[in-house]
Amino acid sequence: MRPEPFTLLCGEDVLTTYTFNTGTAQHTFCRICGIHSFYRPLAHPDRFDVNIGCLDSDAVSHFRSLRFDGVNWEQNVHLPDNENNLSI
Repeated sequence: MRPEPFTLLCGEDVLTTYTFNTGTAQHTFCRICGIHSFYRPLAHPDRFDVNIGCLDSDAVSHFRSLRFDGVNWEQNVHLPDNENNLSI
């Protein structure tokens, strides 16, 4: 998702960010439970990828699921970049 509609409502004080290699991808985790809540992906560093499990319980009904080949992600990252899609 684009950063403009993203608002972290609470819990910022318990989040930590992990980066590796180039530092472009920024993975955000909860320091207490370890959930990977959101991140800025290497393929789209100007966007956020959000773990739908961290959203309100009815959020999943607003998304359409698409299969994504994560093993070969670099060859598949060109798939539709639509904010209404959820990669599983």
